[in-house]
Amino acid sequence: MSADKEQYKVHQEPYYEAQGKEVALYEAAYRNRLPVMVKGPTGCGKSRFVEYMAWKLNKPLITVACNEDMTASDLVGRYLLEANGTRWLDGPLTTAARIGAICYLDEIVEARQDTTVVIHPLTDHRRTLPLDKKGELIQAHPDFQLVISYNPGYQSLMKDLKQSTKQRFTAFDFDYLGAGLETTILAKDTGLDEAAAGKLVKIAHTARNLKGHGLDEGISTRLLVYAATLIKDGVDPLDACRMALVRPITDDADIRETLDHAIDATFA
Repeated sequence: MSADKEQYKVHQEPYYEAQGKEVALYEAAYRNRLPVMVKGPTGCGKSRFVEYMAWKLNKPLITVACNEDMTASDLVGRYLLEANGTRWLDGPLTTAARIGAICYLDEIVEARQDTTVVIHPLTDHRRTLPLDKKGELIQAHPDFQLVISYNPGYQSLMKDLKQSTKQRFTAFDFDYLGAGLETTILAKDTGLDEAAAGKLVKIAHTARNLKGHGLDEGISTRLLVYAATLIKDGVDPLDACRMALVRPITDDADIRETLDHAIDATFA
């Protein structure tokens, strides 16, 4: 078991700047093994925060990128057919419950609702995981914690968590950072000078103001990192911004033209 834990440890400190009290509040939630839900727009630092907390607490982290084709078996495990018969293979949720890891279900609303119900017994006083196909009831390791995340901006009648699921979690609201803090984070994370980082952040804020007015989602901090990385590699800032900030988020010619003008004006 110890070898398994080391395999999932975050050995290098992820760079993270707190927005408020979220670090201390998460630590309190972990001390009491309360499940945690992290909500916020795409690329605003939700996954980085969870990774940072796993490092800070020195706990193994098992991350699952949820998708609409994910079944309950993908989470808990399945029997595999081999030459000499069948062999049971634990899924990531089962592995986390056995070894005492933090299990992070990223973008949980992408999974089918009949899949997410398997987490319910792990989020209340029972802290158990039934493996119906195997006839086994797992009692979660004392160190186990469940964390989920999703983007409320993409909620719909078909893609939302049931209240019966939501009310099993404590929750954090994340958003894009203020210009000053985001500039500092971008510069420290990529090594780009603060002046250029500030220009990238200014472009991002221009795009975020267009959300709901032609854009479904604004430019994420993740995309800013991509642009900064390209600029650090010697790519012209105008080309880097168009490639990393504009082309990924829209195919609308008018929106592209608006953002391209903002890029030209910012880096002129």
